[in-house]
Amino acid sequence: MQDDVKRGRGRPRAWDDKGAQNTIKSLDRALEVLVELGEMQGGTLSEIAGALDQSPATVYRVLTTFQGRGFADFDDQSQTWSIGPAAFLTGSHFLRRTSLVERARPIMRDLMEATGETANLGIERDGKVLFLGQVETQATIRAFFPPGTAADMHSSGIGKALLSRMDDKRQREVLAASKLEQYTPFTLTDPEAMIADLHATKARGYAIDGEERNLGMRCIAAPVYNVFGEAVAGISVSGPTSRISEDRIEDLATSVMDAAAKLTRAIGGNNRPAASV
Repeated sequence: MQDDVKRGRGRPRAWDDKGAQNTIKSLDRALEVLVELGEMQGGTLSEIAGALDQSPATVYRVLTTFQGRGFADFDDQSQTWSIGPAAFLTGSHFLRRTSLVERARPIMRDLMEATGETANLGIERDGKVLFLGQVETQATIRAFFPPGTAADMHSSGIGKALLSRMDDKRQREVLAASKLEQYTPFTLTDPEAMIADLHATKARGYAIDGEERNLGMRCIAAPVYNVFGEAVAGISVSGPTSRISEDRIEDLATSVMDAAAKLTRAIGGNNRPAASV
């Protein structure tokens, strides 16, 4: 009998577009507040309202509603708002959609122990690198990318590893959207220089972030592939240039590429990636 029962649709029939009639404007504005709150890592009511160009009264109502559901916290002493635990719990369900994070964890731990540096896992999301996991080194100076952190792809080791496997059209779309913002004197801001760097990355099999996001920090990353040979994630090690010196890059890159290959196999991926156009 169960086979005869039709499963409910995920949306009303014939409502396939995402036009204004299919969105709730007040909810959309409220979610803008939540996103801004996370990106600011906390702020006063006036700071949040100013960043969004919304009235403080409107933002206050949104924040108190989120507070009631645990999505926002308010500190009476500092008079600042910040992301609440419910936001983390809801966001963590995204990580459970795939076995990628679960499969990566022991591989990242082995990578950290083999190299002595922090191991990171990230994917491309809306033209940025979204960090899904990290295994920190015990060294006193270390990189820190908590899960959920987003970064521009052009200044990230994982970002460049993933960009290097994209076709030319997609590469240029992502780079144009990021506007190649300069974070340090080493950040590549010229589109043609960036494309040349991506070609070199693809040829050698790993990417290098040489102080391009943060001065004094270096990152080495390699792509992880799915069953179709598509780069779906990146794995990396990151740390201070005093430890990740230029003469260590090749040895560390070998360890990173080995870890990426292990994770590729662990998710049933293809170690012979499809050629990008």
